[in-house]
Amino acid sequence: MSSAPQKKQPYPFWLGGVAATIAASITHPLDLTKVRLQASGDKRMIESIQKTVRTAGVRGLFDGISGTWLRQMSYSMCRFWAYDESKKMLGAGKDAPAWKLAAAGSMAGGIAGLVGNPGEIVMVRLQGDFAKAPEKRFNYKHCFDALFRMVREEGPSSLARGVGPNVFRAVLMNASQLASYDFFKAELLKTKYFEDNIMCHFTASFAAGTVATTVCSPADVLKSRIMNASGPNSSSTLGVIRTSLQTEGAMFMFKGWLPAWSRLQPTTILIFLTLEQLKNGVDWARGRGVTWL
Repeated sequence: MSSAPQKKQPYPFWLGGVAATIAASITHPLDLTKVRLQASGDKRMIESIQKTVRTAGVRGLFDGISGTWLRQMSYSMCRFWAYDESKKMLGAGKDAPAWKLAAAGSMAGGIAGLVGNPGEIVMVRLQGDFAKAPEKRFNYKHCFDALFRMVREEGPSSLARGVGPNVFRAVLMNASQLASYDFFKAELLKTKYFEDNIMCHFTASFAAGTVATTVCSPADVLKSRIMNASGPNSSSTLGVIRTSLQTEGAMFMFKGWLPAWSRLQPTTILIFLTLEQLKNGVDWARGRGVTWL
């Protein structure tokens, strides 16, 4: 009974960042392969992985991982912290309605998308570097070398490259992923079938990953089409939407849903399972008198 008041004490603000970093480290080879498939023109995922292992060994699957860590410890740490703070501001408690949770997620996404933008650029550049021809590579040593060289060679404004689409996607991602996880978890705990354990966390995160993929799919499709388009009306978002609607119908916005779902789902599940276990660890440590947590 004595542990109940301690549970109400807020968790360390950096816990979400650590959970996301652990999850991203596990899924890094898949993310790296995805970036290389997009950049190199390889057709099959397994072939791309085999090619990486053949040319750079197993360590090659973790190329650019410092960029992934930088992104997670900036973007993810910020989004989890901002989400908790936004929930307090909006008075979104344990049984808050979905719209309040989504509003808190949107606020968190806007802040984190801005803060995490340099980390996003560094991560993409470090992951995609080895897929390029040697003369076109950036050859950054690690994430901090990438940051310093970008500022020195391209100016400080290079750190804000693509910030608009990135913030927009972060708003959608956090409004859907974080909010739906909290919502589904609360709803599952109201039933007699679930307790606050790993089964409940897995089910809620599985549902959250599906919602997040569906909500973010139109933005992802539009972003990639605008970036890849050429010719008249190609730079206008409305022009791209109009052309795609005329030729393919409304469902064009969900093209590539299954690959996106299969990529986002493991990450979502890993992040929330890891976060809940870290929270349990903090509770356990506090119960044994550890004060710095």
